[in-house]
Amino acid sequence: MKNANEKERFVELRAEGRSYADIAVALKISKPTLIAWGKDLQKEISNARTLRMDELFEKYAVAKSKRVEVFGKRLEAIMTELDKRDLSDCLTPVLLTLALKYGESLRAEYEPLKLLGDEMDWLDIKNTETAAWSA
Repeated sequence: MKNANEKERFVELRAEGRSYADIAVALKISKPTLIAWGKDLQKEISNARTLRMDELFEKYAVAKSKRVEVFGKRLEAIMTELDKRDLSDCLTPVLLTLALKYGESLRAEYEPLKLLGDEMDWLDIKNTETAAWSA
């Protein structure tokens, strides 16, 4: 049972990208043994890496939506303040620069809409007459 737990921990550490030398110290197992495990557990390590990347992507996507919201609110506040300013005011260039930077940040987060539902290219409406059908 101990060996199974060690192998499971080994897979987790390799999925994180840790080196054999680092894992050998952490698990107190020889590097040659870990290399052999790496060959035997290659599929499990690959799957663990994929799951880890999926978790990170999900976390990143949530963080991205939050960034868009924050950038949008900040840009709105800057633009509101900028609307109150006289262009001769010395702080206007600073606000203008901030508005441009936040606008660029917001554009960098833009993703085109991808609507589903129009994927019927395979259906040719013109040839629905039974005479056009062939067996």
